[in-house]
Amino acid sequence: MSGGGRCNVTHHCFENGELIKNYPRGEKELRQVFSQFSVQDTIDWFLKRGVKLKVEQDGRMFPESNTSETIINCFINEAQKYNIAINLNEEVLEVTPENVTLSGVEAPSNVLDYARTDNVIVKTSKQTYTADAVICGIGGHNQEKNYAFLKQCGHTIDELIPSLFTLNLPQSHIKELMGLSVKSGTVKVIGTKHQYTGPVLITHWGLSGPAVLKLSAFAAYDFFKLNYQAGISINWTGTLNEEALKEELSLQLGSKALIVNTPLFEIPKRLWEYLVLRSEIPLSKPWIELGKKQLNKFAQVLCNDEYDMHGKTTFKEEFVTSGGINLKEVNFKTMESKKVPHLFFCGEVLNIDGITGGFNFQNAWSTAWIAAKNCLR
Repeated sequence: MSGGGRCNVTHHCFENGELIKNYPRGEKELRQVFSQFSVQDTIDWFLKRGVKLKVEQDGRMFPESNTSETIINCFINEAQKYNIAINLNEEVLEVTPENVTLSGVEAPSNVLDYARTDNVIVKTSKQTYTADAVICGIGGHNQEKNYAFLKQCGHTIDELIPSLFTLNLPQSHIKELMGLSVKSGTVKVIGTKHQYTGPVLITHWGLSGPAVLKLSAFAAYDFFKLNYQAGISINWTGTLNEEALKEELSLQLGSKALIVNTPLFEIPKRLWEYLVLRSEIPLSKPWIELGKKQLNKFAQVLCNDEYDMHGKTTFKEEFVTSGGINLKEVNFKTMESKKVPHLFFCGEVLNIDGITGGFNFQNAWSTAWIAAKNCLR
């Protein structure tokens, strides 16, 4: 589903110090992970298997074919090449170590600090497996029941909440401008430190676009605590403060042109008209007649336009979950569980999530490669 069905494989960012800044949770741990398997390694891995990736203007990388089927087929072909069986519709119910001993005395399977274990037993809805190692890559789920078998073997599941969502503004008339966007706006959650600058899109339910999605990811837990009821402030100019805006607007005061007909700061004309009216300025007023009080009000609206958020909406058909396996319980050199020997993790089952743009896939590829490298040692 990622990238509108094209599969946003990774992001064109080769400096790990910059790459990790795109992860609200897991930034510290991923520095070590990406040093072992990087964006360039991902590109090379697919290229060796006949899949060439292309870069788009915003840095997202897709298969040149523009279809996710290319990526799916790549993995299916690899599985067939190595005679790997893929069992479908088989739910994992329990994962436990076999032959657990503690100081020479047999210990129950729920003991967390295992002294020795030879194999891992995996019980499913259809059968029971004895495995040398198990890699858990169940992805991100927003229901804790999907993590039940991991809790049973002693792992802590950090609270599961949504990330990457858009902001609903049901009581605002701004929704009537759906489809309009600004190239650079700053969106802030009032009363918190969270604010991000970038393209902002007006939708039929409220606000979306890169700035909003990034805000939703980094402020995910704050939004959750607020029950998705929050004050939202938008600076439609990008980063200009109120005083700087007053100076910019004052340069227009000698003009006889109508304010509504002279949009500034690359704000679309219909949005500019909406903001003029929101500042209680008549549409028939020229710049030359704009008084100090109205100028101050206009500057305030342009850089601190406030709305009430009531709820969220999933971004297209994609979603990301914050939460999962507590990161302190995983060895990121090997991706092995610190609780259960021979149990490894990769991808979003961990409490790691990135913003939109291919970052969640890169976490999945890198952690999976490390787990695969170490699981049979």
